[in-house]
Amino acid sequence: MRTLIRFALVASMGIFGQNINAQDTSETTETQAQIEYRKEKEQEKKERIEYLKQKRAEAIQFEKDQLKGRVSYINKQIEKDNMTAEEGEAEKKEWAEYVAKNIDYKTTIIDAQIALVERNGVQNQPTQVSVGFGGEDADGKRVFGVAIDNGKGVRRVNHDRRTRSDFVFAFGLNNALADGRSLEDSPYKVAGSRFAELGVAWTTRVFENSGWLRFKYGLSFQFNGLKPEDNQFFVRDGDQIVLQEFDRDLDKSKLRLGNLVVPVHFEFGPAKRRGEGDDIRFSTHNKFKIGVGGYAGLNLGTMQKLKFDSAEGNDVKLKERGGFNTNNFIYGLSGYVGYDNIGLYVKYDLNPIFKDNLVEERNISLGFRFDLD
Repeated sequence: MRTLIRFALVASMGIFGQNINAQDTSETTETQAQIEYRKEKEQEKKERIEYLKQKRAEAIQFEKDQLKGRVSYINKQIEKDNMTAEEGEAEKKEWAEYVAKNIDYKTTIIDAQIALVERNGVQNQPTQVSVGFGGEDADGKRVFGVAIDNGKGVRRVNHDRRTRSDFVFAFGLNNALADGRSLEDSPYKVAGSRFAELGVAWTTRVFENSGWLRFKYGLSFQFNGLKPEDNQFFVRDGDQIVLQEFDRDLDKSKLRLGNLVVPVHFEFGPAKRRGEGDDIRFSTHNKFKIGVGGYAGLNLGTMQKLKFDSAEGNDVKLKERGGFNTNNFIYGLSGYVGYDNIGLYVKYDLNPIFKDNLVEERNISLGFRFDLD
């Protein structure tokens, strides 16, 4: 019996000892892994800080090179008598202040990133931001201000945009011209007949290093209104659309044509260049401009509005849609003369308003145009 008890005790001690050794080995292995991980993170932190410091130096050098290039350009303009020495010095001062602010902004961003890495180390984020400010990265891609790394490489952000977009709004007077008939003889009210235009336009610089010629194109809704004189309204007589006197006093008589058109213009005018190399742009702020071109599109619908009092004295409002035999295809000439983002605008339809009328009438509009970027 004693022999059995001794054997059981020895076996239990052996098994317990093996468990302790296994646990100690596991704890030693886990601690070693933690040490390796910490060393790896410290190395990542060090490399990241060195990378950001390098980018900081590159950002400063880039801005200095930009200023150097601009000063050289101004000196050449002075030599060619394109500007006076006083104007040149004033522009140099303006650019020096501009570059100084850029350096301050960019280094502040990088310094904040360095401080963040020093405090928290390199964070595992789905998207990382590194500052390049126009320099060349290792993969040869130029960046603008910030290089965005989403794990799929660096995405280029272009500073020199040759194309910009504007919101276009125009309004003014509208009428119709006919052969042998002046506006003074028009059967439509001058002040009561109006137009409006809403749309979006894109302007592309034609030449790479000059901004005096631009190509402007877009998409616009046009609304042209005609208000007949002498208590008249539009009626259909076979294929003809004619004016006829209404049998009651009209409070309102108006024909409205809605068009969707694609305007295309060549725009001329000075544009001030800013920047050098790849970091340039041309501004037409506070500059005169002239646009010449035309438009083409479709008539979306025509509606006549009549308002009068019935025999019982009640207000009656009638709206007639379609059936006026208007041309479906719209095309014409247009142009504008302006300063900054406002100008005088004129457009003239080359197509007749009505298809089969013996007297062909063509829509003409004059008003104000706003190009708001």
